[in-house]
Amino acid sequence: MNPHLNLEENMRLASVLEPSKPSFFPARTKIVGTLGPKSRTVEIISNCLKAGMSVAQFDFSWGDAEYHQETLENLKAAVKSTKKLCAVMLDTVGPELQVINKTEHPISLLEDSFVVLTPDQDKESTSSLLPINFTGLSSAVKTGDTIFIGQYLFTGSETTSVWLEVTEVNGEDVVCLVKNSATLSGPLYTLHVSQIHIDLPTLTDKDKEVISTWGVRNNIDILSLSCTRHAEDVRHAREFLSKLGDLYQTQIFAKIENVEGLTHFDEILEEADGIILSRGNLGVDLPPEKVFMFQKTAVYKCNMAGKPVVVTRVVDSMTENLRPTRAEATDVANAVLDGSDAILLGAETLRGLYPVETITTVGKICAEAEKVFNYDLYYKRTVKHAGDAMSHLESIASTAARAAVKVKASVILCFTSTGRAARLIAKYKPIMPVISVVIPRLKNNQLRWTFTGAFEARQSLIVRGLFPMLADSRHQADSTNSTNESILKVALDHGKAAGFIKPHDRVVVCQKLGDSYVVKILELED
Repeated sequence: MNPHLNLEENMRLASVLEPSKPSFFPARTKIVGTLGPKSRTVEIISNCLKAGMSVAQFDFSWGDAEYHQETLENLKAAVKSTKKLCAVMLDTVGPELQVINKTEHPISLLEDSFVVLTPDQDKESTSSLLPINFTGLSSAVKTGDTIFIGQYLFTGSETTSVWLEVTEVNGEDVVCLVKNSATLSGPLYTLHVSQIHIDLPTLTDKDKEVISTWGVRNNIDILSLSCTRHAEDVRHAREFLSKLGDLYQTQIFAKIENVEGLTHFDEILEEADGIILSRGNLGVDLPPEKVFMFQKTAVYKCNMAGKPVVVTRVVDSMTENLRPTRAEATDVANAVLDGSDAILLGAETLRGLYPVETITTVGKICAEAEKVFNYDLYYKRTVKHAGDAMSHLESIASTAARAAVKVKASVILCFTSTGRAARLIAKYKPIMPVISVVIPRLKNNQLRWTFTGAFEARQSLIVRGLFPMLADSRHQADSTNSTNESILKVALDHGKAAGFIKPHDRVVVCQKLGDSYVVKILELED
């Protein structure tokens, strides 16, 4: 038997077909949905939330601030009506190279013909000339380099993607040989040069403008930093956010999209709050046979660092089909078995025909994979990796996770004001859900007193197995024992009402009393 899977020795294969028992938490692995033309009405967003989406991504590569604001207002209405929390993630454009086709007429490229890429954006797109939005391409590439052009968020099933080989650099123009016939149709085409440094800032002026207006107005929870290539990119973004009011609390997820980001992965991981493995662009930059190895190694490193890792591009074919391919279904399960925290859906929800069904399908596959995830092996590996350098808080968190497994607790309740303790418990991926009861903290910025906690609650919506609950602001973080008891009662009542805590269940509680943390095991009465 595979030691990484928790399968019974004499398991009957027919048992695979037995229907799954319904559960209050359908999947521990989180689902991020990119909202767009096919997923922006209150009704569809509500259905996406019910199906299991817990983070909504707003992609500024297309659509203006007004368009995204309208979508966000619909999201807020959907959150209110479904009573399901949802975090907001803003995806930057970054140094994205685009083909400029002002006429938007389809452009046909024929195999073995030549096409010129020019920075002169006033010229019209034809099958022999494509204007692009970057002047430095001719100095970045050399003869023999590979260039890929595809529809934005290409899924690979379209006949709209083309591979080019650079044959000549002529001044600022780049002459290429077309390797396959394709028709570029649609408004937005992106261009990717394999394994070449593009001399453009990671956080562009356009990105900064969007963050400082739309981002500030909407208190974004997470910034997805496209095309992160160095740790300095994350530091620069953090410094920028720190000056924008409440956005000092926004988490930065570094999006690894090319060989440059892969080369500096360890330093980037140290600096970022989380990692997004952008497998679409990585699939262009890396030889196909290397992609799985990068994914498994990167996910492992994030797991050991206790930082959330998100995998993208899993069920591309569901953009146009009601069922994923067999390879895609297996791919989702493998991402879960590797240890991914969340699955990010791009084209599938943005412009796909079946956004809600896609979320439901991915959630079901995640739930099945979680059943055979070897939690015991994972726990031992994580404790061993932390070794003697384990902090006081982490040793308490790992103890809480272990105790919950030993006593077969139904849930772990963790009281936290910053979310750190709950994240550390979730790092050990216990088999039961971790309910993070976020207790608001009272903050004073000279002018006014404010309660914080909502950011921390929403940011845990991207962490595997972690489910937030925001306590009432009357219960403050530095409060007394009696208040802690009353919040505990509220949390347990909430669990009983929702159905994930039942009479006679055992519950492990992790909370701070004075300066020390306490882990206790409760056995519930009727």
